Amino acid sequence: MNKKRSSKMLALLVMIALIITACSSNGGNGGNGGSTGADNGSGNKIDTGATVTLNTFVSVSPRIEDINTNAVTKQVEEKLNIKFKFDATPNANAADKKKLMLASGDYPAVFLSGNFTQAEQIDYGKQGILMPLNDLIEKYGNEIKRAFTEDKDLKDAITAPDGNIYSLPHINDCFHCWYSQKLWINKTWLDKLGLKMPTTTDEYYEVLKAFKTQDPNGNGKADEIPLSGAFNTWHGIPSNFLMNAFIYDNDEDFFYLKDGKVQLAAAQPEWREGLTYINKLFGDGLIDKEAFTQNIDQLAQVGNQEGDNVIGSVTAGHIGMAFSLAEGQNRHKDYVTVPPLQGPGGVAFAGYYKAYGNGQFAITNKASEEEAIAAIKMADYMYSEEFAILNEYGPEGNYWDKAKDGEKDVHGNPAKYTIKPKYWDLSTTFNDTWDQMGITRRTREIRESWTAPADMFSQQGYEFRLFTETANNYENKQPEETFPLTIFMDENDAKETIMLRTQINEYVRSNMAQFVTGSKSLSDSEWDSYVKGFEGLNLNHYLEIYQKAYDNKKK
Repeated sequence: MNKKRSSKMLALLVMIALIITACSSNGGNGGNGGSTGADNGSGNKIDTGATVTLNTFVSVSPRIEDINTNAVTKQVEEKLNIKFKFDATPNANAADKKKLMLASGDYPAVFLSGNFTQAEQIDYGKQGILMPLNDLIEKYGNEIKRAFTEDKDLKDAITAPDGNIYSLPHINDCFHCWYSQKLWINKTWLDKLGLKMPTTTDEYYEVLKAFKTQDPNGNGKADEIPLSGAFNTWHGIPSNFLMNAFIYDNDEDFFYLKDGKVQLAAAQPEWREGLTYINKLFGDGLIDKEAFTQNIDQLAQVGNQEGDNVIGSVTAGHIGMAFSLAEGQNRHKDYVTVPPLQGPGGVAFAGYYKAYGNGQFAITNKASEEEAIAAIKMADYMYSEEFAILNEYGPEGNYWDKAKDGEKDVHGNPAKYTIKPKYWDLSTTFNDTWDQMGITRRTREIRESWTAPADMFSQQGYEFRLFTETANNYENKQPEETFPLTIFMDENDAKETIMLRTQINEYVRSNMAQFVTGSKSLSDSEWDSYVKGFEGLNLNHYLEIYQKAYDNKKK
């Protein structure tokens, strides 16, 4: 590491950035993760013959100082006997540059950060730009085939309708990200007022009312905000969490499955019941009026304001979105998660966000046979446990070591790895990890095999805290069957749904805010008009397309 933190706040910002990066790619089920690459864990160089140069497109984090001289780059090159010739671009420009390269025909042999949607994989696959990987995987993909065996959904999820695999995703089994629709409540306030953790919507209403009227922060002022949140951020809008007490709402596509049929939750009578409840909270002054318009920075300004804390509960993917986690800043420690609330119909769902995401690794028709073989061997190594650790934490001995005897993981089992304190002192730039660039397969077993910090309320213990809250309150509380967040479909259907989905989701979100705030009433006429509006948005056709894709996936 070339630079140290310049202040506690810098360390905090970097730590949160690392956590958010760790959450950015949801992945498949955890496997055993026991192998360490094509060399069967020996750590020796993999025999690939003569050195092969791979022209490779990568999207590089601004925190990496020089990808060409990076310690991980050098170790991968040496191990695999390859030489990278990077076409590196900043994350912010990667999508536009990728499209320009492919449109012009001036693209490299390998993509490591392709971010290919399912529609793009089909399109570029049909054009012959992306090579099918099936035969290469069968011949050289030991770790990739291990992943298929251990994760029963993975192969089907990345196989196009024509039977070909054109791209491999970055797999990150971020457990707390799978259940990132969370409600956090001020436990100190509950205890002070002698209140129990709410389990139903009615009980939660009474808690919020007590927060508003009984001065839990003890300053003699009616300044408490019983429930807050933020718009256009990681599951920050309160209405989506609360809606799951009435009907399943993942706030991504608003799909739910009923007897194998794809339905839009936002057009159902239960949605209206949920809106009625949330509108009551808003009308009684129990939801922050800014929760539907303020951004995450504005939420954090309220959470971290000087003087008395005013927030009773908040919807956020992690509590660090609302409160500072810096050493000495202890307000966040008052908060714990609330399990899914049960509504009057007995519904109590957790939002669920497991997905494999877009394809990152791909080989193009610019690759020679020799380059294609070297590239798939590289991808196979990158799906190993050894590389999962190397990519994120760099070479052994710097930021991490093998765990010592007696150290336990989050499950109380003997830990495999331990993070060194210096990892939390990372400066804004560094050159000894890949910062999760490209692809890895970070299974739950790998993620949960590290030594559990003694204090989960410390900066170092934050991931453990998120794991614990998720395991205690959200795990397996989603519906038995949920619609996949990403799915292959016919190329023309995919293009059509992009437009329809944008219009329908905007219609749902806009009307939700209006119904909740009372600018639209929930009378029969207003509700019927809202439901009829879906006809003009071609909802039935939209659902038919997704139903066809879902049925094809199940075949």
